[in-house]
Amino acid sequence: MENKAYRGHVLTLPYPSLGHINPLLQFSKRLVSKGLKATLATTLFIHNTMQPPSSSSLQFDTISDGYDEGGFAQAESIHAYLNRMETIGSKTLADLIIKNKNTANPIDCIIYDPFLPWALEVAKKFGIFGAAFFTQTCAVNFIYHHVHHGLLKLPITSTPISIPGLPVLELEDMPSFISVPGSYPAYFEMVLNQFSNSDKADAVLVNTFYELEPEAVDSMSKVCRLLAIGPTIPSFYLDKRLENDNDYGLNLFASDSSICNNWLNTKLEGSVIYLSFGSMASLSNKQMEELAFALKGSKFHFLWVVKASEEAKIPEKFVEEAGNKGLVVQWCSQLEVLSNKAIGCFLTHCGWNSTLEALSLGVPMVGLPQWTDQTMNAKYVQDVWKVGVRAKVCENGIVEREEIDFCIKEVMEGERRKDFQKNAKKWRDLAIKAISEAGSSNKNIDEFVSKFINS
Repeated sequence: MENKAYRGHVLTLPYPSLGHINPLLQFSKRLVSKGLKATLATTLFIHNTMQPPSSSSLQFDTISDGYDEGGFAQAESIHAYLNRMETIGSKTLADLIIKNKNTANPIDCIIYDPFLPWALEVAKKFGIFGAAFFTQTCAVNFIYHHVHHGLLKLPITSTPISIPGLPVLELEDMPSFISVPGSYPAYFEMVLNQFSNSDKADAVLVNTFYELEPEAVDSMSKVCRLLAIGPTIPSFYLDKRLENDNDYGLNLFASDSSICNNWLNTKLEGSVIYLSFGSMASLSNKQMEELAFALKGSKFHFLWVVKASEEAKIPEKFVEEAGNKGLVVQWCSQLEVLSNKAIGCFLTHCGWNSTLEALSLGVPMVGLPQWTDQTMNAKYVQDVWKVGVRAKVCENGIVEREEIDFCIKEVMEGERRKDFQKNAKKWRDLAIKAISEAGSSNKNIDEFVSKFINS
């Protein structure tokens, strides 16, 4: 590998959680296809947990977050983790740059997650091209930009809220850090700090594609050097231009795809509800109960992903009583599931990766957002992209079984079902087009590579 001639060597540095790692991993693969050498750097704990596969193209290396044995779970608090990661991460990132300095392919560019703004400071210290990579939507990022720069005053005391390039918003449509003042202050500080030095970045990349949110992209482009480069999902499900790129290749949880696929393949087209709430969400016992009873009363088949840490919240005997009507698994290959013809609806927390996968694969959605950007994504699913509905939350913060049942019926067999399916197909076609050889996102990736190479 060291003797091969590359156009440049890019180091990509994600925030150490699955939802941030996978988009940068996929973008790294795209850069390799453009003739660059790419190295994805994760924390030592994440690296040891995921055990990334050896590859003839994409390389892997490590930095330290100061918690090599247990990662985030080892930290005393969110604030402690972020502070220590900045201190230790900055040093070990510098060590990684120095380690590569006298090789045939020294690091020429660092693409970093803006949750780690200190990475840009390290890049500038070594005179290296630095690019920010935002994993969330342009709309969400633009809201945080407004708050950071004092353009949107908090707390919000009157609605509706009007921001250039965004639809008119109610308070419950805003990211949860804003709609629920004082929630997770360390995380809120982190999302705002994404813009603490982003004006010094040589490029700003966003995991979206222009056709999805053109007004938001245009508005945010007026305040930073923005390139929309998504969707960042494996090429097999989009343009099929990257060889053997049929999955992300990294997972925090083990899955047995054959169990899900074999079960789904016995079901009729569009007859199954797929439920998953991502790698981080933790639902209350009451919410799990309401979901279970809604599924039990539904006439549709269901595939429900329930992490091992959440299994105790499932009502007693629910799995046994469901029989062949439902399948409950601890984890699965979501892309394989969503692309199966049996899936008629995705009941989701509306995390951006999950939402982007559903849009790219043409699957209508029922949104049960939990926190952070998910509420905003659910707003777009229902009112902008019109590919599904957002479930209404009761005063106690729970989505009750009757509402879940209503939303499932609305998407699976309601009067708007054909509209949801038609719109979902439209976004799937646009996602494929965006990343194709002449598409908007592919042109932006080429523009970024050209800018970096010629810098």
